[in-house]
This record gives sequence, C-alpha cells and structure tokens, in this order.
Amino acid sequence: MTRIIAGSAGGRSLATPRGSATRPTSDRVREALFSTVQSWAGSFDWLRVLDLYAGTGALGLESLSRGASAATLVEHDKRTAGLISRNATDLGLGPVRVVAGTVRSFLAGPPPSEPYDLVLSDPPYPLADDAVAADLVALGAPGWLAVDALVVVERSARSPEPRWPAGFTARKPRNYGETALWTADWPGGAQDQEQDQEQDGDVQQEEERP
Repeated sequence: MTRIIAGSAGGRSLATPRGSATRPTSDRVREALFSTVQSWAGSFDWLRVLDLYAGTGALGLESLSRGASAATLVEHDKRTAGLISRNATDLGLGPVRVVAGTVRSFLAGPPPSEPYDLVLSDPPYPLADDAVAADLVALGAPGWLAVDALVVVERSARSPEPRWPAGFTARKPRNYGETALWTADWPGGAQDQEQDQEQDGDVQQEEERP
C-alpha cells in the first residue's frame, strides 16, 4: 500500500495501478528525501515542484500535502496519469498539473511560466544512464530551474552517479538499501519567461502530443 506520510493528507492511501508497472518510493526513502528537502527549504509553502517519472504520484502529492505551492507531475502511462489526477482530487491536493506524456517530450517543450524550485526524478531503474543525463541537460536550459533550485534523482544503489552538467553542484549521495538518492543544487537562475497559461480548477491533466 502506498500512502501519504505527512501533511494535510498524511496517512491517506493512494490508488495505485495493478501489476508491477510502477515502483513506488518506499516510506523510508520518502521520509529521508523529504527530511532533506525540509532542511534545505525550511518550509514547503514557497516550492514549485516538478515530479518526473511520477508513477503513482507519491512524491509530487507528498510535496503538496506538506504545503508546496504547486506541482507538475509527468507520467507516460495514460491510465496511471489518470490515477494521479484522481488521487489529487480525492485527497484535496492542488494546484496540480498532470502531464500524460514522456519526460523527454515534456522537457523538449517550452519551459514553465514560473521556474521550478524542486525537481524530483525517479526514473525506472533500467533506464539508461545516458537518458538520465539528457534529462539533467534539458533541466539546465533557461527557464526551467529557479535560482538555488534543488534536483533529486532516485536510482538503484548499483547505478553510477548521474552525470551532472555544468552549472549543477552535486551533494553527497545517500544510500538506503537498494536505493540511492543523488542531489544537486542549481546556483544559477531561470531567465524571465513571458508565457500565458490558462488554469481551470486545481487539477489539470494534459496529454503530450507526439
């Protein structure tokens, strides 16, 4: 069972897809991850969060439960993305934008109207290291990350360190059994972006076009 650990929806369960298509982050690792974020941020209420390879949405929704100002969750499987939207609505969490599409296509698109302060990336363990590195390069493009943003990558403890592009300052990794959390700061900043964005309610779901 996957549940929200703390905050306004603490203790509430998340609907999850059948089978083993997703690999939810364990409670122990999530607790450690969000302890790191809490120490870094002080509070969650100013954080705009991007959750890549969202799966069940546990990381992005946990951020909202703890007070994040907004979250965007990217999940390639349409049914699973639909579950994320349903979970957000059932738990009363928002504002949240759920993108049903690949991380690659999302990051190849236009940057957000406001840059992200916190990026949580939990790619499938079999995903090639080159693909993870490409995600980080894309995040370093103008407009995606706010000044002093924090990026967290969850990988197998057997995987090598992500190849952080120039501009990122890597922190000491943390291992939790079979899981490793790699974090880096982004001291640079996002260029000003002027982008009109219509919002309808607290939960938005979109489908990426090929």
